[in-house]
Amino acid sequence: MMRSLGFPKSDHTCAPGRACRTWLSLAAALVFGVMRSHAAAPAAARPVAPEFQEDKVDVAVDKGIAFLVRNQERTGYFMDKERGKQQELAKTALALMAFASVGHMPADYTPEGRAMDRGLNIILRPGDRNAATSGYYGSRDASSMYGHGIVTLALTEFMGMGKDRVQDKLIRDRSMAALDVILRAQQVKKHNPRFQGGWRYQPTATDSDLSVSVWQVMALRSGNNAGISIPQNAINGAAVYLRRSYYSARDNLGRPTKPVSGFGYQPGSAPNFPMTSAGLLALQVIGAHRLPEVEGAGKWLLQQKISYEDSYFFYGGYYYCQAMKKLGGEYASTARQTMEAILLANQDEDGSWTGGNSKEQNLGRIYSTALGILCLSVKYGYLPIYQD
Repeated sequence: MMRSLGFPKSDHTCAPGRACRTWLSLAAALVFGVMRSHAAAPAAARPVAPEFQEDKVDVAVDKGIAFLVRNQERTGYFMDKERGKQQELAKTALALMAFASVGHMPADYTPEGRAMDRGLNIILRPGDRNAATSGYYGSRDASSMYGHGIVTLALTEFMGMGKDRVQDKLIRDRSMAALDVILRAQQVKKHNPRFQGGWRYQPTATDSDLSVSVWQVMALRSGNNAGISIPQNAINGAAVYLRRSYYSARDNLGRPTKPVSGFGYQPGSAPNFPMTSAGLLALQVIGAHRLPEVEGAGKWLLQQKISYEDSYFFYGGYYYCQAMKKLGGEYASTARQTMEAILLANQDEDGSWTGGNSKEQNLGRIYSTALGILCLSVKYGYLPIYQD
């Protein structure tokens, strides 16, 4: 039996333009106890000391960032020139997180800082009546709840990090409205009880899938980190849905009978690399570090041979790098070595990455490059969501 999950409230505030929030632990997450509090270091440029030398990963990350800077439109969107507008809001949000993950900030007087400021402003603009009033970003670029979760995560990660007080206020206001959309969508009655607690493509959807749901869980955790109170029932409902997505029969106490397994797209679906990585990280994000599903998914991932051609390699890699680092030890070292080797071998000369499978190729290079940077930058630990 599982105790209630909960995010703590934070009364910590910070001056505009500084990444100085304190990231509190999740209190009384499960029967296994509580997590320790951690404080995030300010997000600044990577440390430079006389003995510091960039390694191959640092060089690859810098090349990727330079590619993103070159591929920002005047409007502020980060877009693939050959594809035009295509989920441009969600891709811009991913690019912004990529910049921040290696220490760049919108207040910086650098090409990267100016690019971030323009990108944030296009997300924050009030021109779209639907986004401004209801808080739903998925309608602005037809990216559905996928895009909404990604944009909300980016906004909540930037709370307290804006260029000035005006931008900070806009980020907070938009974040709260966007989080309300996520919370309302979760409460929609599903046509099958096994889908309750999750999310799908539209805010009014009556079913759920893990792929969409994990972005919403990440956004809720990030919002909580920034001091926005998240209702207890939302966390508990998400936990139940996440556990249902673990591929295993259950004993009479509800425990999985498979000690090593993964997560599937929907309850009952066979596990795969991206969904197992996503499900594992989502449980960790809500504080369920010691559940058997966490241990089972970590072991399952250790057994997988990951390749660049895997379906949704970048999508899965984003979650994989974070989740395995949280597990530590062999899990962390295996994931880092695996992803660094693959990504370094497949980066294009211009600094970008192109998907190794048709599904991600169709999503363009902004998508793949931003996620590639987010995979490699886990080692820096700058983004608040990377921290427990």
